[in-house]
Amino acid sequence: MNRRIPFEKNELNVTDMIPGMFGGPDSPIRNTPVTPKENIAAMYFDKHPYWTPGAAEAGMIMPPLYNNNLGRGGPGGIRDAFGIEWEYVEQVHGSIVRPGAPLMADVNEWKEKVIFPDIDKWDWAAAAEENKIDTRRSFQLSFVNGFWFERLISFMDFLPAAMALIDEDQIDAIRELFEATTEFAMKLVDKFCEYWPAIDGFNVHDDWGSQRSPFFSEETAYDLFVPHMKTLTSHIHSKGRFATLHSCGHNFTRVQCFIDGGFDSWEPQPMNDTHSLYEQFGDKIIISVVPDAIDPATASENDMRQAARDFVDRFCKPGKPSTVNYAAREMFSDAFFEELYVYSRKRYAGYV
Repeated sequence: MNRRIPFEKNELNVTDMIPGMFGGPDSPIRNTPVTPKENIAAMYFDKHPYWTPGAAEAGMIMPPLYNNNLGRGGPGGIRDAFGIEWEYVEQVHGSIVRPGAPLMADVNEWKEKVIFPDIDKWDWAAAAEENKIDTRRSFQLSFVNGFWFERLISFMDFLPAAMALIDEDQIDAIRELFEATTEFAMKLVDKFCEYWPAIDGFNVHDDWGSQRSPFFSEETAYDLFVPHMKTLTSHIHSKGRFATLHSCGHNFTRVQCFIDGGFDSWEPQPMNDTHSLYEQFGDKIIISVVPDAIDPATASENDMRQAARDFVDRFCKPGKPSTVNYAAREMFSDAFFEELYVYSRKRYAGYV
């Protein structure tokens, strides 16, 4: 569709409501010129959306078929497909590997200790029937735990996994293991594309940093991780899908690794300078930007709308789009997000 179609006020009319994810509030579907799904595809593949997408326009799926075999389960805890026990921690509303009994102590043991599940035996058809996708919105499959550092941590616990990255006696084994986990990841991509053809992308988890700095050097990243990232993202792209990265931590200095690894977007945590990331790298990878802070308790509706226009003017450009970082969701009102839609629609159509 021609992006230069002028904005009309009736685009704000609510045509339907979509149930919220994970028990959250329902989200409106509006009378937009294209569906949210088509808009997000335009953002990833053309770098020129029709408007800046709102959080409710995209979703993640992680069917129990994946979560109970390769994810972290839920409050009941799980024993995953590798035989690893995951325990739910109420205080953080998430699961960790049961401490004190790692699957292996040395990566050289991986061929004996890491037994990949036969995913052809899983009931994919039943899982797809039970976890359907609303095709008006854009959905990604969430690969929680990923296939590289996070997966290695699950096999070894954090400290031994981190030490293995700099242990010359384990480096070759890590390369072999990551080659195997990446091949496994590509098989999973094929299955999800077959049984959920409406999936638009894949969100791969691999946390690389702490609050202050990355866990490992750039040299290690390029040696052990980036080649396998590129293999997986190239496979995802060959399926006509986009590849996004979930990587927690202060990873500002590793964004070039993510770009060279083939990822289409990264949503940094707020300890990263997202404004600088956008300015330096936004034409190479879509950055989820944290808007300038505003106090919702004292800001007027006009303040909120001006904040949205300021965001669009700085961070929403054809060829260099962005999204609004999740950290802003509790900071801004409905007026902010309405103005974000209206003004970015006009901006991307070339009228402001």
